[in-house]
Formats: sequence, structure tokens, C-alpha cells
Amino acid sequence: MKNTRSRLRNRSLFGQFHPPTFLIFLTLFFLCGGIMIVSVGLGEMKIPPLQAGLALLGMGNPSDEVIIYTLRLPRLLMALLVGASLAASGAILQGVMRNPLSSPDIIGITGGASVVTIFFIAFLPQVATSWLPIASFVGGSITALLIYSLAWKKGASPLRILLIGVGLNAAANGLTTLLLILSPLYSANEAMVWLTGSVYSSSWNSVLTFLPWALSLLALSYFFSRHLNAQQMGDEIATGIGQSVQWYRLITILVSIGLASSAVAFSGPIAFVGLMAPHIARMITGPSFGRLLPIASLIGALIVMCADLIARTAFSPLDLPAGLFTAVLGAPFLIFLLYRSGSKT
Repeated sequence: MKNTRSRLRNRSLFGQFHPPTFLIFLTLFFLCGGIMIVSVGLGEMKIPPLQAGLALLGMGNPSDEVIIYTLRLPRLLMALLVGASLAASGAILQGVMRNPLSSPDIIGITGGASVVTIFFIAFLPQVATSWLPIASFVGGSITALLIYSLAWKKGASPLRILLIGVGLNAAANGLTTLLLILSPLYSANEAMVWLTGSVYSSSWNSVLTFLPWALSLLALSYFFSRHLNAQQMGDEIATGIGQSVQWYRLITILVSIGLASSAVAFSGPIAFVGLMAPHIARMITGPSFGRLLPIASLIGALIVMCADLIARTAFSPLDLPAGLFTAVLGAPFLIFLLYRSGSKT
């Protein structure tokens, strides 16, 4: 037990440096940069990659810079932040609940955030723009509080949290549908577009509003990664090595809520990113959360950036929601996970 405690203590954010993982991180980081350069050049007006790169550095054609900096770059940065936040949120939930099927959209956090956000869009459109991030966070927090309260029975077991979360997610979807039916026609159309999950309306104002939320919560998730490692081994072992299990479980769930809810506020519910990205990262890095979280965040960013690129260019002049393409990928991925889990039992 003493050796276990020592190993986990050493697995802090700065004690998990692993050269192969760092190389993978750099590869994904530069891949994100490459996708960004390609993406800012594609659209109704195409800009060659070299010219796009020069425009990003402020050394390109002025007309290219206007298109990139006004229309395309804010959208890309929002896709990057949203994907990273949803992926980290899903990785945290899978670690806390020790269940590979956990993600913010499956457990109900996204659904709860959507209910409150749709209410503001449909019935309080005059204040929706400024209050959406807070409204989404409140909705996700209330849902998580209900899940945690209903699951509490001398502690909150991961299985009980998951089952109650699935039930509350179904209730949240029903409430969202009811709000859409009751809302005025003009606001119902806007709400329906938001529900599909898209970053097409992103601006520098929304990016700069979301950026502090995303960076601070991602940093917190990395800081608490060693506690997730301990919880992976079970409550008894984590308690035996001196960890306050319920306290750290509550903190990490709150961080996950913040990541998912703030992302949903700016993009709508983009499905399955929080499910797919952590699993792909786990195949690459293994189960250690100090390695898993940064890789999952970059993979999530890549998924949303690529989905938005396809949504924006594949059916031009139509601009489809990115959530449509993540759902197309995520549904068979979920079926695969269910099949693999069943084959092991």
C-alpha cells in the first residue's frame, strides 16, 4: 500500500512526462495547425495554403486577411476549444465512473444545459446572447446536482450515477421538445439550429468569452489527473492510500460539468466527441490520465475541426452543422463499444 501511495503521488501533472506521449502530443499539435491552415483557405473563396499561412502571420493579401480573420479563424478556434473541452469532459467522466460509455451527452449534463439554454433562446431572446454561457452552466450544474443527490447512498457509486444520469437525460430531452413546441415560431427555428450543434456563428467576442473558461477548466482537469488515477483502482484502494474519494469525485465532476456546459453554450450539443476522443487517446497512451487528458483534448479538437470543415465545404453553398457529422461517426462507434463490451462478458 505504501508503494502504491508513493507511485500515485509521483504521478502528478509534472511527474508523468513520457517521451513517446510527448512526441504524439507534438504530432497532434502540428496536425491541428495543418488542419487550421488548410481550413482557413477553403470556402466559397479559396485561398492557397501558402497564402493562407502568410495571411495568418499578417504578411498576406489584405483581402485574404479580412476573410480569414473575420469569418474563418474565429470559427476554427471555437471548434478547437469546444472539441478539447468536450473530450476532456468525457475523459473525466469515464475515469470517475469507471465506465467506458460515460460522456457528458449520455449522462445528461449536455441535456440539462440544453434545457436552460433553449428556454433563454426561445423565451428571452433579448438577453440570450449575453446570458447563454451562464444559463448553460447552470443547467448542467443543476442536472449534475440532481444526479449526485439521487445517486447518494452512503456515497455515490459510479454505476448509480450513470443509470440515474441516463434517466435524467431522457427527461431533459423531453423538456427540450416541450419548450420547442411552446416557443414562438421565429425563436423555435433558431433553437432548432442551435440544437444541431454548430460553430458557424462564432465571432471573436464569443471566442474571447469562452477562452478563459476553457483554459482554466482544462488546467484544473490536468491538475486533478492523479486523483483520477487513484479512483480508477476502486474506492477502497483510493481511500486506503489516503484520498478523500467523495470529495475528489465531486470536484472532478464539477470540472467536467464546467467543460461540457461552457462548450455547449457556444456550439450547441455536438454529440459523441466526449465519447470517441478519450477512447482513441486511451488506445494510444494507455489509462494514465496525466497522459490521456492532453492527447484526448487534441483528438477532440481535431474531430470537431474536421467535422466543421466538412460541414462547411462538402455541400457548399450549404453550411451544415458539425454535430451532424460527429453523430454520423459517433453512432457506429457507440455500437462498436457496446459490441466489444458484450463480447468480453
